[in-house]
Amino acid sequence: MKTILIIDDEPVMLDLLSLYLSPLGYRCIKVDSGLKGIKYLEENNVDLILLDIMMPEMDGWETCKKIRKHWDTPIIMLTARDAKEDIVKGLKGGADDYISKPFDEEELVARIEAVLRRQKNNHGVIQFNGLSLDQDAFQLQFKGININLTPKEFGLITLFLTNQNIVFTREHLITSIWGYEVSTEDRTIDSHIRNLRKKLRKVGFPAEKYLQTVWGVGYKWNSHE
Repeated sequence: MKTILIIDDEPVMLDLLSLYLSPLGYRCIKVDSGLKGIKYLEENNVDLILLDIMMPEMDGWETCKKIRKHWDTPIIMLTARDAKEDIVKGLKGGADDYISKPFDEEELVARIEAVLRRQKNNHGVIQFNGLSLDQDAFQLQFKGININLTPKEFGLITLFLTNQNIVFTREHLITSIWGYEVSTEDRTIDSHIRNLRKKLRKVGFPAEKYLQTVWGVGYKWNSHE
């Protein structure tokens, strides 16, 4: 199930969007300010953001810029403003698409699906709560900060992020990362996991919350809150 974060200061609009999207299988998270939206992103993973522009305290443009400093989550801006300069400003600020209120339900859903398809086709890049793993570039970042990993550590984090909530035995990890023909002890896995957690913690990522030990079995990446 795809999760959509809806940021809009109008309760009626929040409820309307959720009413449209929930029956289609989307999990809708509703917040009424940009600050609350950013706070939610700091602790949770979402697949797409619907962002209103005209909001008090921090408008959608400013919210979009702040989100883009740390996350690559697709953003569709929803607004009553449809002037060309406003559209250009939103897209230049990091939005992936733009739709004006009042909007047609079918058009909104079509735009959401199109943006999600583009995101899916961005091969090799995995996003998780501020982490960005680029498999093609062999690079892991947290909120823009590079995390230098050994090839084995990179293999482990890639395996965990692409198979979230699955428990891996130490034997499975050894054969997946080191190969069947390499003689490696369980404590080697434990050592690599400790090092990986340490590097994640060093840049501020709560490693213990997600990279969990399953006692007597092995390890898993827990994406559940």
